[in-house]
Amino acid sequence: MAVARAGLRTLWPRVFLGGGPGLCSRPASSNTSDEFLKEKRAQIMSRGLPKQKPIEGVKQVLVLASGKGGVGKSTTAVNIALALAANDSTKSVGLLDADVYGPSIPRMMNLKGNPELTSQNLMRPLKNYGIECMSMGFLVEETAPVVWRGLMVMSAIEKLLRQVEWGQLDYLVIDMPPGTGDVQLSVSQNIPIAGAVIVSTPQDIALLDARKGAEMFQKVHVPVLGLIQNMSVFQCPKCKHETHIFGADGVRDLAKTLGLDVLGDIPLDVNIRKTCDTGQPVVVSQPQSDMN
Repeated sequence: MAVARAGLRTLWPRVFLGGGPGLCSRPASSNTSDEFLKEKRAQIMSRGLPKQKPIEGVKQVLVLASGKGGVGKSTTAVNIALALAANDSTKSVGLLDADVYGPSIPRMMNLKGNPELTSQNLMRPLKNYGIECMSMGFLVEETAPVVWRGLMVMSAIEKLLRQVEWGQLDYLVIDMPPGTGDVQLSVSQNIPIAGAVIVSTPQDIALLDARKGAEMFQKVHVPVLGLIQNMSVFQCPKCKHETHIFGADGVRDLAKTLGLDVLGDIPLDVNIRKTCDTGQPVVVSQPQSDMN
């Protein structure tokens, strides 16, 4: 199958502004650009709520979300995807980084480069550790900020969902951005989701937003499978004394309030952080670790 690689980083913003696989240059002037975006928004709103359509070749979609940033959601998403593949070698797993503004998956999965394009103008995911991966981070420079308005971000998400050749996947894990905004609504309303998992630290401030995240999914009729309490406890490597830096059992209390399950407690451990920072997540680099 013919593939093309060149120019994706240059063409991608124009693809997002276009109406399909063809390219459409963004208007040069600010006023013209504003008019273009208003017209595009009006067209989208006139269609009403989108009908959910499965991603071709994908059997089950699992989303990892959090109301608050910095709670370890991406680290958890990466290790869950790897664990799904490790627990059953017959299952094929994909990982979609839906955080357009702050993509983390390329570094955590030790992946670089541009996706190839098929003759149908579909992007081929990059693969490592047996996981098919797609991220905005493959399409822009690692240090380049993505300065886009909401409409462009929604268009980007649509193309990351629909214009990727995933092949046949048993599970697609989606790492959602923090919050309860356009991306969360766009994903929830456009594709059938088997379940959502909310990741939070036990800290009161994080729990406020975690609750909003859980209730948002319930409002859009996405099953919330449960909550994960991350950074639950720190154990001193020398004296083994345990300290609850972010508080104790906050996620468990929230789960009781919402009538949800706690799916697990993940400690605050330097190996979890180091392994993801170096692109060797703990599930694959230290499979016998107590962290798994």
